[in-house]
Amino acid sequence: MDHFELMRARHSVRRFTNVPLQEAAVAALREELALCNRESGLHLQLVTDEPEAFSAEKPHYGVIHGCRNYLALVGEKDRDEAIGYYGERLVLTAQALGVSSCWVALTYKKSKARFDLAPGEKLYMVIALGYGETAGTPHRSKPLSAVSDLTDDAPDWYRRGLEAALLAPTAVNQQKFRFTRNGSLVRAKAGLAPCAKVDLGIVKYHFELGAGRENFRWA
Repeated sequence: MDHFELMRARHSVRRFTNVPLQEAAVAALREELALCNRESGLHLQLVTDEPEAFSAEKPHYGVIHGCRNYLALVGEKDRDEAIGYYGERLVLTAQALGVSSCWVALTYKKSKARFDLAPGEKLYMVIALGYGETAGTPHRSKPLSAVSDLTDDAPDWYRRGLEAALLAPTAVNQQKFRFTRNGSLVRAKAGLAPCAKVDLGIVKYHFELGAGRENFRWA
């Protein structure tokens, strides 16, 4: 699959089968995770075969069922955007390996999750991983005009980047972000929403994949 095919195919999954992650998938995820940690300075961790973190007892929106694997998104304080950027890089890596995922900010037991914290670090959230009972369903997207200053004469790379950004997962699917362009200089701004700064990192990673990093610079 190319980047757009992966982004279009990947949807949040909250019900997982009991099939263990394939060894090859675990190895590939650990390899990509190590690259992400080296590039970012984050402390992202892959946890496998751990049933306690998602044993939430109150049935409400977003509860995860049957998940035994997750990414613990750990880093120093004020690294929200990097958490989103590199977390989504791992999400799409998982998708390419046939592994389903879901960003989870609240519906897990932090006290039961297994992760390591160095001094000055915190757990931002987790990403559930596994083989979904289904592939999930597409989310509704805003029009391009609602999240950008797109004009009819904008370059194709800008439109592609925006289309990719609208395929990104955001908290409660609010898509609270806005892109503006001045020539090849692009600015992305987070709106007011839960996890908005993490969401910004996610959508910026999608934008880069769609637009091509060779075509623009971040403001």
